[in-house]
Amino acid sequence: MDDRRVSAAMIFGVLVPMLLLTGCAKHADFIEVRDQLSTISRSQDQDHQRVDAVLRRLESVERAKDAESGKPRFDELATRLQKIENRLAKLEDTMGQLSAKGDSVSSEPRPSKPTKPAQSAESGTIVPGVPGITPTSAFNLAYNDYLNGKYELAVAGFQRFIKDFPGTSLTPNAQYWLGESYYNLKDYGRAIQTFDYLVTEYPGNEKVPAALYKLGLATAETGDLVKSRKNLKRVLEEFPASDESKLAKNKLAEIR
Repeated sequence: MDDRRVSAAMIFGVLVPMLLLTGCAKHADFIEVRDQLSTISRSQDQDHQRVDAVLRRLESVERAKDAESGKPRFDELATRLQKIENRLAKLEDTMGQLSAKGDSVSSEPRPSKPTKPAQSAESGTIVPGVPGITPTSAFNLAYNDYLNGKYELAVAGFQRFIKDFPGTSLTPNAQYWLGESYYNLKDYGRAIQTFDYLVTEYPGNEKVPAALYKLGLATAETGDLVKSRKNLKRVLEEFPASDESKLAKNKLAEIR
C-alpha cells in the first residue's frame, strides 16, 4: 500500500473514533474532513505513480548519457520530476492542515500524548528523529540533489536514506546512486566499495548490470585494468541484453 495513502488512512482512523467518543463533533465538519482526506489520498496516489514513472525514465536517460544521448530530454524529465515533487509537498501540507482541523472539531481539550518516532509504512521499521517523512520523499530529495549536480548533498542524502530505510524496495537504488555520487566526485575508492556492496548484497536487483559497468569504469580510473576488464566482462556474460552491455563492450575495446 502506498505510503501516502497509509498516512491518510491513519489520520482518518485516528479522527473517527476520537470524534465519536467525544460526541462534540459537528456532523458537517466530520463529513468535510472525511471527504477532503479521501480526495487528497487519491490525488497523492496518482502523483506518486507519476513520480515513479518519471524516475524510471530518468534512470534510463541517465544510463544513456554514457552513450551521448540528448541532454535536453534529460533536463525536461528532471524539470517534470521537480514539478511533481512540489505538488506532493503541497498535498502533504494540506494533509497536515486537515489533521489539525479535525483535532479542533472537538470542543473539549484532550490530554496531549508524547510524539512517537515516525514509522516507515513500506518497511515497518521505526525511524528515530524523522517525523512524517516517507521513503519515497527521502529518496527523491537526495535524487534531486544528484540531478542538480549537488553530489556532496546527494551523498549525505542517500547515506541517511540507507540508514533510516534499510529494508525498502528503494534501498538498492539509493545504494547505486550513492555510488554514482561518489563517482562524480571522483572519489573512486568509495564508489568502488558502494557498487561492490550493491552487487554482493542485491545480486538479483535490476541495478546490478549498471553497478558492474560503473565498477569497470571506477577501477579503470584507479589504474586497476585487470579488475576493470573483469567487471566489464561480467556485464557482457551475465547481462548480454542489458543497456550496459554495449557500453561495456565499447569500454573493453578502449582499454585493451
